[in-house]
Amino acid sequence: MATSAKKNQLFAILGVCVAVAIGGLIYVNLSKKQAAPEVTFQDLAGQKVSTSSLKGKVVIVNFWATSCATCIKEMPQLVDTYQKYKDRGLDLIAVAMKYDAPSYVVNFTQTRQLPFRVVMDTQGTIAKAYGDVSLTPTTFVIDKKGVILKRYVGEPGFAELHRLLEKELAT
Repeated sequence: MATSAKKNQLFAILGVCVAVAIGGLIYVNLSKKQAAPEVTFQDLAGQKVSTSSLKGKVVIVNFWATSCATCIKEMPQLVDTYQKYKDRGLDLIAVAMKYDAPSYVVNFTQTRQLPFRVVMDTQGTIAKAYGDVSLTPTTFVIDKKGVILKRYVGEPGFAELHRLLEKELAT
C-alpha cells in the first residue's frame, strides 16, 4: 500500500513539474517580441512603402474590410488617432482584405477622406505575412524599431491604444 501511495505522490509531483514547464514555455513564447514582417505596401495612389522604411516611426497597421461593421464603426476613431499623433511620428496603414471589392475600397476611402495610406491586399500576401490575418478588424502597433508591440483583434480600446502611443512616441 505504501508503494502505491508513493507512486501516486510521484505522479502528482511529475504532473506539477510538467504543468510548470508548459506554462513557462507558453509565457516565454507569448512574451517574445516579434519583428513586423518585411512587406511592401502599395497604396491606392500607387506609392510604395516598405516595413523597413518605416523604422523610426510608430506604425499602426489595420486590417479591415468595407463589409465589416466593426471596421466601419472604428474608422472615424482611427482617423482621429492618426490626426492626433501624425505630427509626433505616427504612421497608419489601412490594409483592405483580399475579398474586398477594389471599387468599394476606393469609394470608402474617397467619401470618408481617409488621411492615411490605404492599401489593397489583393493577393492576401500582407495578411499572410502578419500571421494569416483573417478576422477584421485586426490592428497591429509597431514600435520605432519595427517590433510588434500589440495586436488587437476586434476594435481596440482607444483609450488604451492612445496610452500606448503616448508612451512609444515619447521615446
